[in-house]
Order: sequence, then C-alpha cells, then structure tokens
Amino acid sequence: MKRQMMALTAVLGVASLAWAGDSPREVSTDRLDKAAAVLHQIMAVDDKGIPEEVMEHAKCVAVVPHMIKGGFVIGAEGRGVATCRTEHGWSAPAFFAIEGGSWGLQIGVEGIDLVMIIQNDKGMEQLLTSKFKIGADASAAAGPVGRHASAGTDWKLNAEILTYSRAKGVFAGLALNGAGVHEDKDSMKAVYGADVTERDVLTGKVPAPPSAEAFLSAVRNAKADAKAAQQ
Repeated sequence: MKRQMMALTAVLGVASLAWAGDSPREVSTDRLDKAAAVLHQIMAVDDKGIPEEVMEHAKCVAVVPHMIKGGFVIGAEGRGVATCRTEHGWSAPAFFAIEGGSWGLQIGVEGIDLVMIIQNDKGMEQLLTSKFKIGADASAAAGPVGRHASAGTDWKLNAEILTYSRAKGVFAGLALNGAGVHEDKDSMKAVYGADVTERDVLTGKVPAPPSAEAFLSAVRNAKADAKAAQQ
C-alpha cells in the first residue's frame, strides 16, 4: 500500500511540474483538445467503439483524458469536460473533476481515458447540480461495446450513466461506482469568467469558446467516425 501511495504521489508530482508553467486557460484548452482526440480515436475503432445507438441516445457526453487510476484504496482522480444536448445543438463544454470510486482489484498506477455517456434526463440533472456521486445519486453501468448495441439488451433501462475506459489501447465498458463528480471551478473561471456555473454552460446559456470547437466537433461527428470505420 505504501508503494502505491508513493507511486501515485510521484505521478501527480510530475504532472504538477508539467502544468506549473501553464496558465489555467492553457491547461483547460489542452484538456479540451485531448478529450477531442480520445473521443475521435474511440469512435474510429472499427468494431469495438461506442455503439452508434448509444451516441444517438446520449443526453450528455463527458470525457476524462488520461485519468490517474490508483490501487485498492487510492481510487482515481482526473479532470474532464462535458457537453449536453440543447435545443440548438451541443452545449459549450463544462469542466469537472472526478475522484475516488470503486475500480475493482487494481495494482499500481495507470493512466486511462474515461468516457461517460449520460443517457437520460435524471442523469443529466445530476450533472447540472455540479456535485454528485456515481452509483448513489446517479446509477451507472458498464456500457455496451461494438458498432451497434443489440436490440435484445436493456442498456437504455439499466442506468443513468454508461461508463467506458481505454487503457493501453484496450477499450471496454467499465463498472464504476462511488466516484465523486464536481465542478472544476478553476477551469470554469479561466474559460468563462467568474459567476458562470455548470448549469449555465450545459443548458446553452453560454456560447462555446473557440477553443472548444475540436471537442464539440468530435461529439457532433461521432456517428460519422463510426460509419467511416466500417468502410
């Protein structure tokens, strides 16, 4: 256990040094670009991406690029971006942090990409509250993987949130419970200014900054990427 704690501290320490010279806005823009790359790469996998039906049904899409996943007690922590459907298309992205949770029996520290698909109004409302716990406030389940979700599955009924992970090139549904999700106030302030909330952003009251275009384009074009991968 002590070795795991030391390993996580070392990784986070290196990350802190890498970010020390960057402004909060630059860090946030970099996160948007990395989230866009993660989603594009996942949807471009020919047979093991997120099913088209899941993306079509999604109320919100959240991506945490390179989340630090710890061991038995450490849990995990990372920072991500999310967008929700509005009457005028996908909203500007909101910035959030996620930490803790049950990831099963894991040893050591490993960076993973996490994707969460919020698939109904109840799950979306939890995201809009700016602070909730996966599994307690919003139910979660490992999402189906493949080009199409089988008509015989009940993925629409099982959970408010479908979760996925990619580690070392392997993409799969992820059973994640107990993780706390809350607003990343520093990034929100850096990009949108003071007094702008996640609810303002995700309900379409705030225009998307130019730095968000790559991420929003990846969300809008997810289905097209999936179709292209099959050709």
